[in-house]
Amino acid sequence: MTWAILFSLLGSVGAMTGAALLLAFPDQVRIRLLPCLLAYATGTLLGAAFLGMIPLSLEQAPSQAVSATVLAGIFAFFVLEKLVLWRHCHEDGCEIHGHGGGALILVGDAFHNFVDGVVIAAAFLTSVPLGIATSLAVIAHEIPQELGDFAILLHSGLGKSRAFTYNLLSSITTLPGVLIGWFWLDDVGQAIPYVLAVSAASFIYIAVADLVPSLHRRTGAKAGVKQAALILAGIGTIALFRFGH
Repeated sequence: MTWAILFSLLGSVGAMTGAALLLAFPDQVRIRLLPCLLAYATGTLLGAAFLGMIPLSLEQAPSQAVSATVLAGIFAFFVLEKLVLWRHCHEDGCEIHGHGGGALILVGDAFHNFVDGVVIAAAFLTSVPLGIATSLAVIAHEIPQELGDFAILLHSGLGKSRAFTYNLLSSITTLPGVLIGWFWLDDVGQAIPYVLAVSAASFIYIAVADLVPSLHRRTGAKAGVKQAALILAGIGTIALFRFGH
């Protein structure tokens, strides 16, 4: 449990700090760095889902049940995104949040981070290496998300200090997610493989429905090769934590 709490705090505070640092960079530098972060995050999310969560779910539950849970999870996250609860913003021109939705961003971010906490708890209850790999994937995709949220909050009229404070409050909902997830899953151990399957679905959905389309906005062979290399680096990082112990 100590590991889960530590990495949940590292994820929320680390992502916020990373986003704040990136926000301080000149626009030209930030524009060049963001696609690299998105590509690396795509690799970590897919690696955590396919190398960690799904295989371990299959060890503990029937394959058909796990597959159905992953499929149902992907559909559920599609519906949540349509309800603007799951939306990830990576730019200040987001067509959904662009309609003055600063409060909406904070609510959606708090909800998403709470779910991330449950995901981290389920991973650490399964194994420490899986917990670390999952936390790393969470951190990697939270940094560009928080950066986008910062930009939109600033455009909605908030000052930098207030935007940081509000974003931090929405980020630390990861901690209650870890605590609730830990004690609930500890009592209902048979639910862990299905929580892992839903967690894998969320990672897959974020990667293919949100991050990959963002990557495709940059065309050209050079950009494609760089993105592919960073995706592989993200997958390799997860594989290292998952199998390198």
